[in-house]
Amino acid sequence: MQTQEPQLRGKVAIVTGAGRGIGRAIALAYARQGAAVCCAARSLGQVQETAAQIVAEGGRALALITDVTDFASVERMVNETEQAFGGLDIVVVNAGVGGGQQTVEASDPQTWRTTIEVNLVGAYYCAKAAVPALKRRGAGKIIAIGSGQGQRGRAGISDYACSKAGLWMLTRVLAQELAPHNISVNQLIPGPVLTEMTGDLLARNTYEGEWAKSPEDVAPLAVFLAAQPEPGPTAQSFSLMRRDA
Repeated sequence: MQTQEPQLRGKVAIVTGAGRGIGRAIALAYARQGAAVCCAARSLGQVQETAAQIVAEGGRALALITDVTDFASVERMVNETEQAFGGLDIVVVNAGVGGGQQTVEASDPQTWRTTIEVNLVGAYYCAKAAVPALKRRGAGKIIAIGSGQGQRGRAGISDYACSKAGLWMLTRVLAQELAPHNISVNQLIPGPVLTEMTGDLLARNTYEGEWAKSPEDVAPLAVFLAAQPEPGPTAQSFSLMRRDA
């Protein structure tokens, strides 16, 4: 009986927000498919746990403190990944915050701004820092973790919805810019996932009728996108939602 070849053998990936939730699940899934993984987040303890589990399972991992709102920090993340593993092939832009959960009128301006800085500016920083490394490999994948709220919105989450709407446009523009370099850029929309950030919303049935999934349910689609041929699909949105995203 033949054993299936790991889909990401020889690849090097960065996953931001890899200390918990969706990011952690994707980092573990990539490692199990043969990739060396840089696990990045603001909390070193959490990403060290993710990296330690990867190593314990026989994989290769690096744990780095990274603040995606600080471009110098993001550049260090990319540089240290290249130094540790010899290159970079896949970037999962996952680090994000949930926003203020208030109307525009009642919102706190600093909270609104912070959401945009983390979810959108942080994604721009990750892409900008990673593109030269991906070009050096001759191909690559950027996968942005988006949201259906970035396309249809919802009252009370203007900061989050606007940040994810901007991320979707950034995805499409990047895809056009990087297509000549065999670098694909796609969006993955998980839909409602039970994490520390979404637990209260799911408890209030905010997403009634939707598939409330675990972070591990998202990982197979992330592996699928990372394992696509070059050139493969680009400027596309892949959704795990039941209803229109």
